[in-house]
This record gives sequence, structure tokens and C-alpha cells, in this order.
Amino acid sequence: MGKRFESLNDNLTRFVLRQPMFFVASAPAGDGGHVNVSPKGLAGSLAVVDRSTIAYLDLTGSGVETIAHLRDNGRITLMFCAFEGPPMIVRVYGRGSTLVPADPGFADLRNHFPAARKAVRAVIAVHIDEVRTSCGYGVPLMDYAGDRDDQDRWADRKGEDGLVRYRAEKNAFSLDGLPGL
Repeated sequence: MGKRFESLNDNLTRFVLRQPMFFVASAPAGDGGHVNVSPKGLAGSLAVVDRSTIAYLDLTGSGVETIAHLRDNGRITLMFCAFEGPPMIVRVYGRGSTLVPADPGFADLRNHFPAARKAVRAVIAVHIDEVRTSCGYGVPLMDYAGDRDDQDRWADRKGEDGLVRYRAEKNAFSLDGLPGL
């Protein structure tokens, strides 16, 4: 039977930090638009700032749905699944905010991430409204083989100026035409 929490406790914090992958869900306001679910991971890209705040590094990619949805309505859900060990799913429901490098507070929040990830376009901070657990019996057992290095190699090839151009071209608007970066 699932349980409800108002924030992360020590056991939930350890669980979410142990997972090499998690999923982010967001959607625009209203009845239309695309519901977006994105896989996230890479060691050191998630931080529990405090019991009521989780943050993750948002790396440059071909879409900008989460950022656009957060700017539209702020709703976000993170889901963590145990792919090894005892079954469990943790869902974190909250209000998200996007901090880009030019924003006040970005540097302080970025300090929570020891990894020197390339192509960081923002930090997403999730202010927790509710945490729910469920059994996870339907989640398969899987072996973690390691992080991919494709993102860093891609960013190296682009260079900083190339990343700026890429974001201007690919990350200005969401699929639904909402403003992104």
C-alpha cells in the first residue's frame, strides 16, 4: 500500500539519490497541448537541497518542454523507480522553477552539483507539495551499466558558441509554441 508524505524523509532522500535514472512529467495549462515525460539521469545531476526541495541539472537538448511548461503553470512531477533491489516507486509532486545562468540564485543552486557537466542550460528546482510511494511490483529488474558520455562529447564538438546558437534555434519554443529559452 502506498504512503503519502509532505516532504522527503531520510529514507526517501537516500532512495531518490541512489537511483541512476528518474522521469520528469509536465504539461501546459488547459485541455490542449502535449503532456511531456522525459528521462533524466547522469551521476551528480540530481540534488536534494532540503526536505522540501529537489533540483536537477537541465542539459541542452532538442526540446524545451519542461522549461516551457514550468513557465506556463509551474506543475511538475518526478518519478523514481527501483530497477534493482526491493521494488518501490516514489513520485514527487510539486511546483518547479527554472534558473538559467544569468538568474540570481543560479550559482548558489548550481553549487549543489559537484559534477562538472557540460551543456548545462538551467537548473530546475522542484518545491515539493507532496511525495507518494507505491509498490513498484510492475517495474522490471535491470542492471545499471553506467552513464553515457554522448552529451559531453556532443557539447565539446558544439563549443560554447555553438551551444548558444543551438539553444536559440531549438529551445526558443516548446512543441505547443510556448516560450522556452
